[in-house]
Amino acid sequence: MKDISYDRDRGDISNREFPYKEWIVTNGLGGYAAGTSMGINTRKYHGLLVASMNPPVERRLMLCSLDEEIIAGEDTYYLAAHQYPGKVHPEGYRYLMGFAMDPIPTFRYMTGGISIEKKLFMVYGENTIIIMYNIHNPLDTDVSLRMFPLVNDRDIHHLTRSKDINFHQEAKDTGIILKNGKSEIHLNSNMQFSHEPYWYYNLEYPVELSRGYPYIEDNFNPGYFEADIGKGYSSFFIIASTGDTGSADIRTVRNRLEKETERLDKLVERYDRDDTFIRRLVTAGDSFIVKRKSTDSRSVIAGYHWFADWGRDSMISLPGLTLVSGRFDDARNILATFAANCREGLIPNMFSDSPGGSAIYNSVDASLWFVHSLGRYFDYTEDIPFIDSMWNTVEDIIENYRNGTRFGIGMDDDGLIFHGGQLTWMDAIVDNTPITPRKGKACEINALWYNALKYAELLGEKLEREVSGYSETARTAKDSFAEKFLNRERGCLYDLIPGPESRIHAKDASVRPNQIFAVSLPFTMLSRNTEKGIVKVVTEELLTPYGLRTLSPRDTVYIGTYRGDLLSRDAAYHSGTAWPWLLGPYITAYRKVNDYSQESRSYAKALLKGLERHLDEAGIGTISEVFDGNVPHKPGGCISQAWSVAEISRAWAEDVMQEEDCSSPL
Repeated sequence: MKDISYDRDRGDISNREFPYKEWIVTNGLGGYAAGTSMGINTRKYHGLLVASMNPPVERRLMLCSLDEEIIAGEDTYYLAAHQYPGKVHPEGYRYLMGFAMDPIPTFRYMTGGISIEKKLFMVYGENTIIIMYNIHNPLDTDVSLRMFPLVNDRDIHHLTRSKDINFHQEAKDTGIILKNGKSEIHLNSNMQFSHEPYWYYNLEYPVELSRGYPYIEDNFNPGYFEADIGKGYSSFFIIASTGDTGSADIRTVRNRLEKETERLDKLVERYDRDDTFIRRLVTAGDSFIVKRKSTDSRSVIAGYHWFADWGRDSMISLPGLTLVSGRFDDARNILATFAANCREGLIPNMFSDSPGGSAIYNSVDASLWFVHSLGRYFDYTEDIPFIDSMWNTVEDIIENYRNGTRFGIGMDDDGLIFHGGQLTWMDAIVDNTPITPRKGKACEINALWYNALKYAELLGEKLEREVSGYSETARTAKDSFAEKFLNRERGCLYDLIPGPESRIHAKDASVRPNQIFAVSLPFTMLSRNTEKGIVKVVTEELLTPYGLRTLSPRDTVYIGTYRGDLLSRDAAYHSGTAWPWLLGPYITAYRKVNDYSQESRSYAKALLKGLERHLDEAGIGTISEVFDGNVPHKPGGCISQAWSVAEISRAWAEDVMQEEDCSSPL
């Protein structure tokens, strides 16, 4: 893992890439700790304890930061850094010698000959963060350490001013409990605590400013921790939690660190230590698999810092997050979570953030991806009993799609699926106007429909069920798809064709990446020559080193940069912005049409290496949500996206590590 080092003599932080390199650690509940490698919070989503109060949602920022000071004789060294109007203060980055994810965030400082190593990690399954300091003091002079916690209690999407919170405080010798309504934050340490409340005003978050959001807030400091540092080596810690962590000492902290390190090491023990790419991807993938309290089961966070668990994202991500890493128990649990909440053939697109709230079902593809992921699970495990337990859900999905269900979803006489608008993954809306209006029969939806029918046929046969109806519908859909979606002039597929009630009879010839699924899915409908034509067009017009563009640059409405306020970003979201998750199906399709040759394997490996470099460029050790369609393809959106990590993991495991096709059904 790359260690980020700094030249302490460079005083201008604008040259230091600190806004672009971010770290995140998670707790399996949807909670996290996050910040930058320079130690400065640049987003409202950054903080040392973001607790999930109703896992994996209702996330609240509790501990914003710790301001450390080293006092050596007459000198005081301030290790913190905050952005205020017009300046950064203090400038603790001047003492920062390096940062690494090792596998947890580790900062190394040097102040007046004193070295400080700062490690932080979350306790898995708890809303608890532990910050540990190992200090070497070679000096004979008196040295002391002070830490000033900056706390808050707010929803991650909002900001706080001093008038918004009035903490009830219970100070003790080695810590403090702060209460605000039903919320509590417990701070404990092996240092002495002094209760001296103070507000920090007008902290700024420059990334929020650039995204067009409010960006100024206040944070509360209840006092400070202090300890004398003798000559030689010493260790200190602070534990922040939403609950009472009890009495802890340095041995307890070290044991918990060892336990978390062992847990992370176990995730990757099946992989060669020299294959650092897949090991880092699998470690990143662990952050998305979370507990959902409302269902008492597992789910998948779509992305950090702000997404919750979404059905479409969960199903697309499931093979790469669980199957290639052998997490079959988690795969079963996730599939069962969504199956139990299937209604009228639709799995939830989103669960409610509120206890007792209703799930949202506005997706045409989530249920089809569910059948796909269930089929892939069987490809890996041949687990007949579990498939049997899911069979009613498979039948429910297919029958509702054939007979018609909510949101205008149904099957036409030609065996193809039609649907209402804004139900596919390209669902951005600006001023109540769809950016990519795709009401009708979408290319990838019908590729997924055929794939689902064939998987239902395969799984039904294994269960000795009657599946002739699925076979017949699949044949009809196949004949219609090849006839109606083929754009012979371009040698690829139409993105959308009219549905039965459409007033517009023209087919949408926009060159988009959705057609790649008609080649990459395990069951496909087209001739090999047609598939080769699709891959050729996608390669020439949509491929970037970091993903597939959502629209060809030759299109008059193409937008090549994903920047600015919400309206600007939404306009670009599916109008040219490149998505790394689409590299997964692209690579699978490329290898397929090239007969899984060694040359195609080498090509896939080289292409994915660009994403390996990205692991040290934005969200350290993970993959961003999107990239600009234009060179130099700057990353944007979430710093850590589930399907980005998952599909690159799957493609690496199935299309690079394996020499032959391992994505096809048994």
